[in-house]
Amino acid sequence: MKARAVAAACCLAAVSVTAAATAQQPYTPTVGQPGKDVVWVPTPPELVQTMLDLARVTKDDYVIDLGSGDGRTIIAAARRGARGLGVEFNPEMVALSRRLAEAAHLSDRATFVQGDMFEADISKATVMAIYLLPANLEKLLPRFQALAPGTRIVSNTFGFEEWDPDARAAVEGGACSNWCEALLWIVPASAAGVWSLGGPDTLTLTQLHQVLYGSLRIGDRDTPLTNARMRGDHVTFSAGDRVYTGRLAGDTMTGTVTGGAGTAAWTATRR
Repeated sequence: MKARAVAAACCLAAVSVTAAATAQQPYTPTVGQPGKDVVWVPTPPELVQTMLDLARVTKDDYVIDLGSGDGRTIIAAARRGARGLGVEFNPEMVALSRRLAEAAHLSDRATFVQGDMFEADISKATVMAIYLLPANLEKLLPRFQALAPGTRIVSNTFGFEEWDPDARAAVEGGACSNWCEALLWIVPASAAGVWSLGGPDTLTLTQLHQVLYGSLRIGDRDTPLTNARMRGDHVTFSAGDRVYTGRLAGDTMTGTVTGGAGTAAWTATRR
């Protein structure tokens, strides 16, 4: 009887030690594991760097990643001196991200919170660095378009149905074998409307994302615009042999026009 009791006690102790060891094992995510809105597939380190390069992330930026996973993009941005916020629905992923940021001595610049990416406050972002499916991106599109002009949105591979990227950069080799292209969008200012250039002269613009359409009326002559685009709050377009560049602030554009008689200043006010 005594031998059985000792054996049982030893067995219980072994089970307790095994359970304790299991409980202390760090959380390790699995590629392809399901999440609330997407499965987890991490962006290869080479592409993370390419995304940050394409968005020209510096110490002056505040980077937000929606569905931040293990936090690698925000931690990489923090290594460049930027501040960042990762929003992740899986609390175990959030805890892992915090541990990795602490281990890299970057907790002061890399913050991670548990939350729903569709409800997160992204208003302070200067850069959105994301890896989401097209359906997720389309749902988030109105919120991205409401960000301050000049905000950069950089994505791994997937984009928007009707919003073409401003730039692309591909990664070849290394850990990248699939989904290895960085896409960049720059949130454009709203330039649509009729603008007065003084007297009867007018600039008429319509806009689809960063692309502008319209005409310039000087006196009684209308000239259709070509190569007309917004890049953040910077505007450029050609009218005949003249090239206009400028900056939009509220309802005023100011800049320079080159061609014809040389270079001159121009100003337009939205009616």
